[in-house]
This record gives sequence, structure tokens and C-alpha cells, in this order.
Amino acid sequence: MKFLDQARVYVKSGAGGGGAVSFHREKYIEFGGPDGGNGGRGGDVWVEAVSGLNTLIDYRYMQHYKAKTGIHGMGRNRNGAKGEDITLKVPVGTQIFEEDNETLITDLTEEGERYLLAEGGNGGFGNAHFKTSSNQAPRNANPGQPALERWVWLRLKVIADVGLVGLPNAGKSTFLATVSAARPKIADYPFTTLHPNLGVARADARECVIADIPGLIEGANEGVGIGTRFLGHVERTRVLLHLVSGTEETEQDAVKAYKTVRKEMQKYGQGLDEKFEILALTKSDAIEEDALKKKLKALQKASGQKPHVISAVTHQGVKELLHIIMDKLDEMDAIEAAKEQDNRWQKTSREIKSEESYDGEI
Repeated sequence: MKFLDQARVYVKSGAGGGGAVSFHREKYIEFGGPDGGNGGRGGDVWVEAVSGLNTLIDYRYMQHYKAKTGIHGMGRNRNGAKGEDITLKVPVGTQIFEEDNETLITDLTEEGERYLLAEGGNGGFGNAHFKTSSNQAPRNANPGQPALERWVWLRLKVIADVGLVGLPNAGKSTFLATVSAARPKIADYPFTTLHPNLGVARADARECVIADIPGLIEGANEGVGIGTRFLGHVERTRVLLHLVSGTEETEQDAVKAYKTVRKEMQKYGQGLDEKFEILALTKSDAIEEDALKKKLKALQKASGQKPHVISAVTHQGVKELLHIIMDKLDEMDAIEAAKEQDNRWQKTSREIKSEESYDGEI
């Protein structure tokens, strides 16, 4: 299935049904009186995050979504039925923006989360509603409220535990294919990956979701290459695995490759450069030991951390790196659980103090 992470769609709710003007007519009943029913409410347009989807490709070919109009009221006090709602199914992690593609409407980050995009119009009152003691034969009814219509942007940001970043040909797709069942396109030329790929890696009964992000080059924040369009997917990740190719000619080139990606993430913003990062030197099987040591030393000095040495071809260091990633994710889970427990305790303490301060007087 083709990957699409952004789409523009038109939504329109249903207009309310009009009220009816009707008078009861029956044999032997001389003055039946008004019996016009109310119109039905128009259908709503909802958006819902569901599992099993990882692309917005459906909205590339169908861009207009309209809910049903409410049924008009009828005689004999028959109210119109409500118009049928329509629901847009989107992947978890989808953001909804206004037509300017900048104003955020909602962010659907959990399965089953719903948001009302366009509310249906209320149905109009029939003439029976306007009957009073001084106006026993009203001949007027309300039309239904008009529909609401708008253009919105759907923007998908994949949700993953680990995001793979690095220059093109750093070995990201090869690493993902090695540790998971994902089968991204792999070739020996730049920009092989043109859209994010997801895979599930497992180690010791633990698992995590890894996202392979298309490679960055210098000037990506200005639109060079494929730009920073796909960096939005890294925003959802908890840990960054920064891969630097060991086949860079010199240790200075390896350092430059590392700093280039860090610079582009910093310019992009959104806290990407503040995420916890694990650095790894890939393709260790293709370089000599002396060159490997020089590049490791230079990268350690530039990054402030000791890089891990891996080879997706020979599986050197891959299993150990996965264990380190899993341990870090477990540590982050424990910290988040502790914070949540602390927040609950603080809330309970405030409630107790509030009760103690109450002296029973109003």
C-alpha cells in the first residue's frame, strides 16, 4: 500500500430538515388544528482514530465527505428522522489542521478517539409547535439550520518508540530489516527510502516499534533533498537511534555526517534535538580496524557519548544495541509511572487538606 502522510479533504454536515405546515383533516372532526411535525437534525461529520491503518492514501482519491440532510417534518405530528452521520477513519497519530495547514484543530493519539469536525444543523419546528391559545391555527414553520462546511488538512505523524535518523545510505533500512519483519527498499544509492517504514523489533520477550525515517542532507530545513517533511514523524518517537555510516572516507567526514543531521534537527525544532539519542557506527564489516578506531574516537569527542559499533550484514553488535534500547525504554516507562503515581498522591493530599480546612460553616 502506498504511504501518504498528508491529505486535504472537504467535509460538510447535513442541513436540518424543515418543519411542516399541516392541519388535521378527518371525517367528523371539524377543527382538527395544526399537526405539522418538526424536521430532523442533520448528520454530523466525525473523525476517528482506528487501528490497522498506517497511511492516509484513501483520502488521496476521495476528498469530499458529506453527511445526510435531516428528513423534513410531515403532517399528523410526524417528526423527521435525523440525517445519517459520516465518520472519517484515520490512523492513530493523525492531526487535523484548518485550511491554512497551520492552525491545529485536534490531535488523535489514542485508538477510538473521536472529534466532531462539522455539526449537523438543527431541524426546524413545524406549525404545531407554534400553536397557542391566541394563535390556534399557525401557518408558519421554521426551515432547518444550514449545513456547516470546511476544508481541513489531515497530517499523519507515525507513533513509534524508536526513530532511525541519519544521512542517506547510513544503513537505516538495512538495520530495520535486520531487527524486524519489515522489508523496506534497500539499495546502494541515496534516497532509497522515500517514506517512513515501521517495524517491530523483539528481544527477550520485549518489543518496540522502530520507524525508519528518510535520510536528511545539509540544507534539508530549506527544502534541499526531500526537506524536513518527514521529520514530523520523529516527533512522536521516544528515543532516537542516530546511525552514521562507517564507510565515510575519513573520521572528519563521519563527524560531519553526525553534525549535519543534528543541525537539521535543531533547526527543525519541536524538541527533536532534546530527545534521548543513541549513536551507532554502521557497516563495521566494510572498514579496517584502524580506521574504525579513529572514527569511533572522533565521533565520541563530537557527540559526548561512546558510539556503538554494529553491522547489519554480520549482525555484529545488533543484539546488544537492541538490549540497550529496550532497557532505556523500560527506564522511561518506570519514570513516567512514578510521575503519574506522584501526581495522584499530590492530588489526594490536596483533597485531604481541602476537607480538613472546611469547618462546616457556610
